[in-house]
Amino acid sequence: MKLNILAGSLLAVTIGCNEAAEKKDAPPGNFGEDVAFLQKHLQNVVVLQSSGDSSRVVVTGDYQARVMTSTAGGDAGKSFGWLNYGLIASGKLNPHINAFGGEERFWLGPEGGQYSLFFPPGKPFDFDNWQTPGLIDTAHYTVRSQSAGEITYEYAGNVQNYSGTNFRLGITRTIRLLNSQAIAARISAALPEGIKSVAYETENVLTNTGDSAWQEERGLMSIWLLGMFKPSPQTAVIAPFKNLPDARKHITDDYFGKIPPQNLQVKDSLLLFRADGKARGKLGLSPQVAKPAAGSIDLENNTLTVLFYDVVPDGRYVNSKWELQKEPFKGDAVNCYNDGPLADGSQMGPFYEVESSSDARALKPGESLTYRQVTMHFEGSREALQTLAQQLWQLPLGDVQQFLQTK
Repeated sequence: MKLNILAGSLLAVTIGCNEAAEKKDAPPGNFGEDVAFLQKHLQNVVVLQSSGDSSRVVVTGDYQARVMTSTAGGDAGKSFGWLNYGLIASGKLNPHINAFGGEERFWLGPEGGQYSLFFPPGKPFDFDNWQTPGLIDTAHYTVRSQSAGEITYEYAGNVQNYSGTNFRLGITRTIRLLNSQAIAARISAALPEGIKSVAYETENVLTNTGDSAWQEERGLMSIWLLGMFKPSPQTAVIAPFKNLPDARKHITDDYFGKIPPQNLQVKDSLLLFRADGKARGKLGLSPQVAKPAAGSIDLENNTLTVLFYDVVPDGRYVNSKWELQKEPFKGDAVNCYNDGPLADGSQMGPFYEVESSSDARALKPGESLTYRQVTMHFEGSREALQTLAQQLWQLPLGDVQQFLQTK
């Protein structure tokens, strides 16, 4: 097994066992029930909504300005984010990481390597020494401004990397609900008749608040956004890529052993990846081939999800392998993960993930890196979803259905 395991998928490995005892099987609730659950167990829960439609997004500063879940159907609507009900209700903090869930959380990379933020200087790259930094795991972010459909959080702190470099930094994170006009503008098409939608943009700003410039030879950081969603037997992740002659060299599909062909299909310039929460596997796309949008289609629930983000083809993307690296800035821009049982049968999920990362930059004192991501969910008839899938990916839903029926 390769050691290039990223933390989005490490959740299932590192905590599945020690959380299994406290995780209770809570049936997925609707959005209103999830909000009530979060309000019961957390102090700072905010619902963003507009008066013009039934889209809602719930966020919390208790978990680093995390988007916990969203809906296109008001309080009674489907709740899209995966929540770790057992851990949230326990009120406990675990060693190494606290996998509360949520459909978009703010992290920093890299995870492994000589510039790792998750290992102390000089220690072996093993689980005993692996620790998620508090500023992206247990810290509370404070509200700077708030309106009905937008909220901004901020946090100031510091972190040390494996090479001993200390970073003083500021984090500002804005979550804003998008209306139907903004959605149509982003997908460059009008929404099909009968489609319900929810969309939000996060604007993530990392600022060097120290006295000296960050240097490549001492380590740089990336903004890393990870989303956890609910799977179904009829869900596939859609990951488009640039179909270059050597494109396959820039796609990694063996993080946990080679993904079998029944779970991964290459179709023209699209990757179809089974997201049923039943078999662990992970994909990585380098910035040379990653396109600035990925998502999923759930044919069981007639929903489509798409994430938009920026990709810098010649940018420095941090490498998170658990080893000293020859190329610490040759990492992935996009990752997709399907959860599944561990060898002992335990499982934290099920869930699936879509992750994106910014490039890493040598920021001068007072200089900032800004990274934006837009998440959209659509619900509607099969015909309406077909129209959207065609607009976004030129993808017939029949091809998705055929792939998901592969044994």
